[in-house]
Amino acid sequence: MSESDFENRTVLVTGGSRGIGRACCERLARAGAKVAINFRSRESDALETVALVEAAGSQAMLAQADVTDQQAVEAMVAEVNKQLGPIDMLVNNAGIFEYVTHETTTLDHWKRTIDANLTGLYIVTWAVKEQMIERKFGRIVNMSSISAMRPRPYGIAYAASKAGIIAFTQSAADALIPYNIRMNAVAPGLIETEIIDDVDRKTIDRIVNETPMKRIGTADEIADLVRFLLSEDSRFMMGQTLVASGGRVMLP
Repeated sequence: MSESDFENRTVLVTGGSRGIGRACCERLARAGAKVAINFRSRESDALETVALVEAAGSQAMLAQADVTDQQAVEAMVAEVNKQLGPIDMLVNNAGIFEYVTHETTTLDHWKRTIDANLTGLYIVTWAVKEQMIERKFGRIVNMSSISAMRPRPYGIAYAASKAGIIAFTQSAADALIPYNIRMNAVAPGLIETEIIDDVDRKTIDRIVNETPMKRIGTADEIADLVRFLLSEDSRFMMGQTLVASGGRVMLP
């Protein structure tokens, strides 16, 4: 794998302050990319990610914005362009997850989840795509989930949002490929991040038992896939969703 694909490239990672987003920032920095670390409110976490990127020998900047706020996102993109240069690569990772039964799946919860996970992805992508079209270069990875592929009775809105990301990836990839903008997605299974802190041990043990590899994944393993999809190693791929679930979901 050549790291030269990332030299002098600017990457924007949404939700980059922790978890999978942080791992992506660090991995892409080690490959040579300049990294804009988007966060909504947890600046202290984002600053820790900045330190990791800089320790990897790359340039970093904080990029604060709520991805559901179009005006804030456009201002963020303008600031990234000013500090790091035009955005060459985008990792749409920002999102939320809540365990919610069907009885407590309110319209407010539905809208909040769809806005954060799907509408925000659209807003950020549309904020960067024109400069990518103008420069005839862009690489985009969207973060979906295997929840899009399996019943999730305790996460109906979340599953719907992640399924929407797969459909968005397919259609937008087809629309943008004439401009040398390649878009793909990753669908992780259960990953060892802060998001599972509130999951009880019994549930985690059940998931591990259902997983052929008998373990949950790491954020670094997902970051490696993101790096692959952004690189020219995946140059004949577009509109695809790579599943990384230890075998819980197997696609044909």
